[in-house]
Amino acid sequence: MAQSLVKIYVHLIFSTKNRLNIFREEDLAGIHAYIARAFGNADSPALAVGGTQNHVHVLFMADRKTALSKTVEHIKRGTSKWMKTKAPYYANFAWQEGYGAFSVSCSRVDAVRRYIQNQEKHHRAMSFTDELKKFCDEYGVEYDERYW
Repeated sequence: MAQSLVKIYVHLIFSTKNRLNIFREEDLAGIHAYIARAFGNADSPALAVGGTQNHVHVLFMADRKTALSKTVEHIKRGTSKWMKTKAPYYANFAWQEGYGAFSVSCSRVDAVRRYIQNQEKHHRAMSFTDELKKFCDEYGVEYDERYW
């Protein structure tokens, strides 16, 4: 085949360092918009970005030329640098090292988008740690609870 045809949807979840509730409510929309632009600039368009004061969810289409780990590293490094310039409040901002990335079927894209857009409501009933464990269990991903 003379061309590479790729359409891979990824639900990415990553948190602030030590899962600190650092994002101020009034900053969340701007942070999410910046993250969406960063994904677009990385040739991995974001379809939805959401989260709470301590973590972010992104539904995006993976770039066919870049490994997932490189995309995540690029996004986290760039957004961390940007956060530190946003306000003195964020001068020591950092992301947690790890992340969760889960494949999404084309038939589930709209449901995942809605899920991401309703993070605030969702987390009234479930903690971030419980949410991440649930995803790992559903996808059969082994994890070490020492790192929660």
